[in-house]
Amino acid sequence: MSAPNVTETFGWTLPEVVADAPRAKAHVITRVARFQAREVMRSRWLLAYGCFFLVVTEGLLRFSGGDARTILSLASIVLYVVPLLTLVFGTVYLYNAREFTELLLAQPVGRRGLFAGLYTGLTIPLVLAIAVGVGAPFVARGFADTPRGMLAAVIGAGAALTMIFTAIAFCIALWCEDRLRGLGAAIGVWMLGAIVYDGLVMAAVAAFSDYPLERAMLVLTLANPIDLARVTLLLQLDVSALMGYTGAVVQQFLGGATGTLVAVCALALWIIGPIALGVRAFVRKDF
Repeated sequence: MSAPNVTETFGWTLPEVVADAPRAKAHVITRVARFQAREVMRSRWLLAYGCFFLVVTEGLLRFSGGDARTILSLASIVLYVVPLLTLVFGTVYLYNAREFTELLLAQPVGRRGLFAGLYTGLTIPLVLAIAVGVGAPFVARGFADTPRGMLAAVIGAGAALTMIFTAIAFCIALWCEDRLRGLGAAIGVWMLGAIVYDGLVMAAVAAFSDYPLERAMLVLTLANPIDLARVTLLLQLDVSALMGYTGAVVQQFLGGATGTLVAVCALALWIIGPIALGVRAFVRKDF
């Protein structure tokens, strides 16, 4: 994942950027996002990412015994793999593209607009890799006996997690100057959200089992995007046996449709929050 070259990637000269920026900020953002996405799509890491989901989905369809079972298995894989690979890929790519970003910042282009273009250009290819990798085997089979709503829910959960953790990767790359420390922080964030957090929640439930913890568990669920995505997905799939303690709490207090709406709104806030932090860090950082 080498840093992109301005002339090769954009296909136009930097004076054109200078001319476009005051006149059409949205056009500059679109150009940055488009060519950033083109550069990301050339990465072998992205190809491996999409092929991973393609191979896993095809294998599950062949050996799981049904499309519905395949989608349930994919849900678990997406919830754990997408945050990890998004954090690692995003953090490493942003470190490698640091000189490219600094070169663009030397031009009279707004930092907020540049951040929007870079973020969009990195997020879209990752989302497409999930959508193509997961969806292609089902398309090849003509969606025979495929619950399309369940499939859309899994892809949607993967897209939401991609947007959240791409923004977090931006924050890590901007806050940590050292690459190894930044990569370690990215892996640490994933371990905290995917593994450690659930263990802490279960330990709290065991320690305070004599107290009413339902509302506290609801708050703790909303505080972890991975757990929140899992509950949202399982509420949508209506698989009560797999919801676990926090999912059962959401369903009990908020109900099916209301719980889904609240969870989706909370996921939207989880997308907006890290993006806002990333924009703030990008604007204030002295490159």
